[in-house]
Amino acid sequence: MLASVTSKVDMAAVLKPALFYLKQPVRVIRAYDNANLRADIIAGITVAVVALPQAIAFTLIADLPPKMGLYATIVGAIIGALWGSSDQGHTGPANAISLLVLSALPAMDVIGEERFVLAAGLMAVMAGMFQFLLGMARLGILVNFVSHSVVVGFSTGAGILIAIKQVGPLLGIKFPTDNILQAIYGFVTTVSHTQMETAVIGIGAIIILIISRRLNPRLPAAVISMVVATGAVYLFHLDQAGVDVIGHLPQNLPPLAKLPIFDLELIGTLSSGALAIAIIGLVQTSAIARSMATQTGQRLDSNQEFVGQGLANIICGFFSGYPVASSFTRSAVNLKAGAKSPFAAIFSSIFVLIAMFILAPAAAFLPTAALAAVLIITAYGMIDVEEIRRIWYGTPGDGVIMLVTLLGTLFLKIEFSVLIGLLFSLALYIMRTSTPRVHAVLPNPDFKHFTYQPDRQPCPQLAIIEIQGDLYFGAVSHVEETILTYLEEHPEQRYLLIRMHNVNHCDFSGVHMLENIIRVCEDRGGDMFMVRVHYRILKIFEATGFYDRLGEEKFLPEDEAISQLFYRTLDPAVCIYECPIRAFKECQNLPKRTVLNGISLLHDMHSDGITDVTPQKLWERLHDGHGEKLPLIIDVREPREFHRGHLPEAQLEPLPSILSDTIHFSQDQEIIFICRSGRRSRRAAYALKEAGISNVSILKGGMLAWEAAGLLEAID
Repeated sequence: MLASVTSKVDMAAVLKPALFYLKQPVRVIRAYDNANLRADIIAGITVAVVALPQAIAFTLIADLPPKMGLYATIVGAIIGALWGSSDQGHTGPANAISLLVLSALPAMDVIGEERFVLAAGLMAVMAGMFQFLLGMARLGILVNFVSHSVVVGFSTGAGILIAIKQVGPLLGIKFPTDNILQAIYGFVTTVSHTQMETAVIGIGAIIILIISRRLNPRLPAAVISMVVATGAVYLFHLDQAGVDVIGHLPQNLPPLAKLPIFDLELIGTLSSGALAIAIIGLVQTSAIARSMATQTGQRLDSNQEFVGQGLANIICGFFSGYPVASSFTRSAVNLKAGAKSPFAAIFSSIFVLIAMFILAPAAAFLPTAALAAVLIITAYGMIDVEEIRRIWYGTPGDGVIMLVTLLGTLFLKIEFSVLIGLLFSLALYIMRTSTPRVHAVLPNPDFKHFTYQPDRQPCPQLAIIEIQGDLYFGAVSHVEETILTYLEEHPEQRYLLIRMHNVNHCDFSGVHMLENIIRVCEDRGGDMFMVRVHYRILKIFEATGFYDRLGEEKFLPEDEAISQLFYRTLDPAVCIYECPIRAFKECQNLPKRTVLNGISLLHDMHSDGITDVTPQKLWERLHDGHGEKLPLIIDVREPREFHRGHLPEAQLEPLPSILSDTIHFSQDQEIIFICRSGRRSRRAAYALKEAGISNVSILKGGMLAWEAAGLLEAID
């Protein structure tokens, strides 16, 4: 009984978001303001003027019958408007999607013309199912992982290919265009066979397009050029002179197609192309919707947009259309025409349907050369030179992705170029997230913020490391290696403070890495501390035992972290005698005894006659001397340092006393000076050398090196 109730509750939780997305038309209709009716109708008429010639032209790119473009325009715009998220977005045939369709479909002469058309519809259903399921699973965020450079590279390559493929219809010649090199060779060898009447129509249409746009960008340049070209064919009977024409357009509603949905072999053949169409369609639609939302202030729902695009493709496929996506041109026209709601796109479909019935007979004289002219101008607009320049010179990684996608589009099967671009985009994302910035920081001059200042010397005792990225399994190796390298380069820094405010996620690999850093710090005789750890990460630390391992007292409040470490942890003797800088606010009033008896402690002394003894050699002499006279070990650190750990044989005599008092060491006695790092012991040895005592050595690397070698210490 309980299991049954639980099952029902779980099922309701799963179905609730799905039903929410499917009820979008109800919300659109209920929210409609009648005051927007006039503006939406005007916008619908304006968009229809653009959509009608595009619907016909874009099907030429896909090598499909023009009627499929009209059906896709009518159905796609209505479904995309009712189930989509954007108020001004317009769904229908798109140039880049049409090129993908052509590339992904099996050759017509292989599977037959009727099956070729049905395969295009099936591909729309397959792409739509993928989009629909992503939306229902609320995975709309995935579109953010596709680099904008993929879209720019693909659009540029598609624009070039579309223009090249339309050169043949523009001039009335035929040559293969399977790849760009083949197309160039084919054009060079067949251009001499140009059909002059067709070329005049095509080039004339381009001239009309350019002049119309320059006179007034708001003019329907494509419609004007096509009307003029159609009139010329009709008046001069050019169709009888060899000029190719579209033929009759349908005068009926979109019919239901009998798609081969159970043909597994065909589905397998179309799968990669359908996936590429689905991805590019979603990326393009999302980019257009976001672009318009920045102008209108509308709040978008990526998941709802995925559902809308998925349903639009599915229904287009079943109603004799082919794959669709949001069009930038039609959406921009819709926005500029004053569209207030999704009903503007619905009205545009109605007007396209009316125009299709009225203008169908005229299509018998519509030359394909005029459509080729429209497509060439459209393809030119797809190449955004300024955007290409910004990407190439702005971000090298994105520039490489753009170039790879562009070259793949030109020289490989187009659907593969899209997938390659996506893989490179994903690789760039992984590379960026797996190599977060990890660097040492210091307070700025007013001690209010910590910043990266590579030209400043750090505190000789405390390293402050900032991690600017998540500590997940892919990044921990880079973070650990960077921190350990820094610690190796600064062996005198025993203590480490990690700033965690830019770390939003940490998995167990990150926890394990931090534990290793703690061990390294402890082996150096120091410790690790943390500041600004997010609440969620603290919970992970507690659950994994890391919180107890580091210790509650090591998680410091940001405003008090430096003060606590300065007064409770750092060695003041090092600050006074060995530190020439005042890195922290707390250092400003600290007395510095860096010059004693005229001898500077901040610069290296001449080491003539002063030898270095390694920790291992000194250990061997002290314990395996075979009866030889042992040297006098003098520790020149401060008493506090000495009592924390020293050589058992060492005598304490702080450096100030050596430099201030009369030298009382014997000339015949070998002396080895020891300090923390070797700086103070070298000063003491130099002072004795100046006093005429030459049998002096120092412990190389000081107590830091002794501890690193794991040798025995005495603690008072």
